[in-house]
Amino acid sequence: MDDPSNPARRSRRRSGAITVRDVARMAGVAPITVSRVVNTPEQVSVDVRERVLEVVRKTGYVPNRMAGGLASSRSRLIAAVVPSTVMSVFMPTIEALNDALFGAGYQLMLGQSDYSAEREEALLEAIVGRRPDGIFLTGILRPSQGRTRLLASGIPVVETWDLTPTPIDMLVGFSHADIGREVARFLMGKGRRRLALIRASDERAERRAQAFIDTVKRAHGGEVTDINVGVSRSLRSGRDALARLLDQRADVDAIFCSSDLLALGVATEARVRGIAVPDDVALIGFGDVPFAADMAPALSTVRINGADMGRLAARHLIDRAEGREVAQRVIDVGFSIVERDTTG
Repeated sequence: MDDPSNPARRSRRRSGAITVRDVARMAGVAPITVSRVVNTPEQVSVDVRERVLEVVRKTGYVPNRMAGGLASSRSRLIAAVVPSTVMSVFMPTIEALNDALFGAGYQLMLGQSDYSAEREEALLEAIVGRRPDGIFLTGILRPSQGRTRLLASGIPVVETWDLTPTPIDMLVGFSHADIGREVARFLMGKGRRRLALIRASDERAERRAQAFIDTVKRAHGGEVTDINVGVSRSLRSGRDALARLLDQRADVDAIFCSSDLLALGVATEARVRGIAVPDDVALIGFGDVPFAADMAPALSTVRINGADMGRLAARHLIDRAEGREVAQRVIDVGFSIVERDTTG
């Protein structure tokens, strides 16, 4: 929770963004000195430079890279940070976001983090310095320098593809923990008891996995075999993961994959090994990407209405950029389990 006694927080509430004058006042120097520290630090003494930089670190201040005379004008640019655009479950969201923004006269600038927190931090620093009219985030931003910068910037922010009681600003998403619980209940309702997870290593997949494991344990005390493929999310990763899983638990009868692409890899390896899906093992993915319905057998999966998220996020950002209030700042779009052939 933000500390209301923090000078950066008080200033943001008052003016909407931490400015060079705010930094100068907190550091006890003139605004020109702050500019010199940022742009020509060799012109400033070490003591003064360190004092100013300490305030910059604490407040999250990022200098406006646009000309000062343009500070009051709108850029009509929305920046988005997404984990991936390759075979991505996020594409319907990005496409709907882009279409809605373009129709309202805004342009979308896209940055790809590759699921790297360090890369996301670097992208956010570059984005905030260019002062777009709004920022779209995939996922929620945990306490970090990037979150501090966004809070200090006064730029409208919408987080998506997740839920939290403490969003930075606005949020359009769904609960990953609820998905984990519902998928576990769905598979157990099919009479499956020897359950496993095959998942990539990212925070949202881990929350689905933990809720899945907890639900199975509460239901009948069963152990869930958890195969983590790391940062890789390829078809090959799914094939290799099934091989690892069978080495640990040959009698597994249901698998929940953290993406449809991993599930496709699992289904491919199962077919090569003569394992019948769903007779021997049920299989469910996540995302309902276009190929899921066309697999043989067709893949059961969790469907997220990504296009709705994109449209709602765009509407929120446009409203805020144009000075309108957003009445409902947190929207849960929910999810659904799509039952097809791989779960019988």
